[in-house]
Amino acid sequence: MVDVSTKVPSVRIATARSRIRMLSTTAEMIRSGTCSKGDILSVARLAAIGATKLTSQLIPLCHAIPIEAVTVEFRGPEPVDATFAELECRVSVKTTAKTGVEMEALTAASVACLTVYDMVKSVDRGMTISAIELIEKSGGKSGSFDRENQISGKT
Repeated sequence: MVDVSTKVPSVRIATARSRIRMLSTTAEMIRSGTCSKGDILSVARLAAIGATKLTSQLIPLCHAIPIEAVTVEFRGPEPVDATFAELECRVSVKTTAKTGVEMEALTAASVACLTVYDMVKSVDRGMTISAIELIEKSGGKSGSFDRENQISGKT
C-alpha cells in the first residue's frame, strides 16, 4: 500500500462511467418499469452508492477513505440499432482526503451495470458490460484529468 501519511488532504472528485448493451425489448422493460424485480435503475443507483463505501474491501491495495458525496446518473437506455440499446451509468465521487477517489467511482459504475445485469438476466443473458473508464478527476498532487480533452488533444 502506498504511504500517503505525508500528503496534504485536498478536495478530490472523480467521475467514471460504464455501459451495458442489451436487447431493445429489455431496454423497454427498464424504461417502462415493467421488470418483475421492480425499479431497476433505483436499485442500481443504491448499489453504486454502496459500492463506493466498500471499494477498499474489494481492491486489495486501495485505501479506505471517507466518501463525502456520490452522484449516480443514468443515460438511456438509448437505441443503438433496431436490435440493441445501451444504458450508460456515470458516477461522481467526492472526498477531502490524502488520496483520490478514482477507484471508488470506477467500482461504483461497474457495480451499477452489474446490478442491472443481475436484475434482468432472466430475460436477456446476452447483455454486455463495457467501457468502464475514468472520465475526469480533480485534486491531489497529480492535478486534473479530462478524458475528452486528452483524447481530442485539447488542453
